[in-house]
Amino acid sequence: MEEEHIEQTPPPRTRYRLYKYLTVALFFIVIFFSLGLVGVETTSSSEFCSSCHEMKPEFYTWKASTHSEVDCVNCHIGSGAEEYTNAKANGLLQVYKKTTQTYTAPIQMPKEIPDEACEKCHNMNLREVTPSGDLIIPHDKHMEKDVECIQCHSGVAHGKIAERKVTFKSDYDKWDTSLGKSMMSEKKFTSPKMEECMDCHKARNVTTECSACHTSSMYPKSHTKEDFKLNSHGLLAKDDVQECNDCHKYMSTKEITLFNDQPAYTQYLRDQKIQNKQVSSKDYAKENTFCKDCHTQRPKSHEKGFVKKHGTAANKNEEACLTCHDLQKNGQNEISNITCNSCHPSSHENKDWRKTHPIKVAEGVKVSETCYLCHNEQKCQSCHKED
Repeated sequence: MEEEHIEQTPPPRTRYRLYKYLTVALFFIVIFFSLGLVGVETTSSSEFCSSCHEMKPEFYTWKASTHSEVDCVNCHIGSGAEEYTNAKANGLLQVYKKTTQTYTAPIQMPKEIPDEACEKCHNMNLREVTPSGDLIIPHDKHMEKDVECIQCHSGVAHGKIAERKVTFKSDYDKWDTSLGKSMMSEKKFTSPKMEECMDCHKARNVTTECSACHTSSMYPKSHTKEDFKLNSHGLLAKDDVQECNDCHKYMSTKEITLFNDQPAYTQYLRDQKIQNKQVSSKDYAKENTFCKDCHTQRPKSHEKGFVKKHGTAANKNEEACLTCHDLQKNGQNEISNITCNSCHPSSHENKDWRKTHPIKVAEGVKVSETCYLCHNEQKCQSCHKED
């Protein structure tokens, strides 16, 4: 006789316990994944990056950059699941290094930002003109020549602070929004340098003509005025010679070193009083060879017979004379081989001239009629103004 199989069901109390365990397990599973999702989202935010003491320089410079609306992960983590997983694993490794104080300072990027990260937002095939409106940058042609975005735009988000050596452990407490803005305010660290463009073009045998990269003639409005060359350019240079240098440094065959001073951010980090080096337009004209090309030419005002009346002209505008002629140079001037001392070898420049003077002259005594008993009045008056 065939044995009948009878399916037995668990008693009600057992079924209740089973449902209870399944419900609790499901609850913990939901909580686990919810916390995981929240954790992933939290650790992917730029603010989370700033919670690490060592990342404060990177965070505050990013916040002051043109990419402040783009989260760190968009550039530093690839779009693939494998890269995302590796990034999170690397994050745990960095936490360990932070805890054990075995990390390297200053922090450097483990790898360069790939072009794919930039192309998430920027269409390289349509990107030809920069925001300034003057530059012509055909990005597609650069890509064809394997020029990577990072080669030109390495400072766009952080201003090359690692290379500037301002991210060491001793500096972290000083980083804030103000310092971040200061670091990102210097275009030479955030924008492509013209020197890099020129060097790359030369290395690849590409034209370096201005019209190849610039849509305009590059002349500021002030430079188009009729009196600019002979009258106003010196006054403009006196007001802000560093602005002149932004363009004219490329026209000099000699490197301009006058502005090579300790930058403000370095002074700040060293708890020093911030002092900006003042460069005079006259000193600049003597170092920039582009300026020398004009300043070594004899001015139209220096016509025949000018020597006899140059003293009067000097009294009217001595500063204009000193642009080319220098009072304190020995031998030759940086621009002109003619100095005041080359024609006026007066012992007045000697601090001890009173000791050799035939008649005792007290300190502070000014030119008077007594002087003209021996000295030529006309010659003296070319320099000494009447009281």
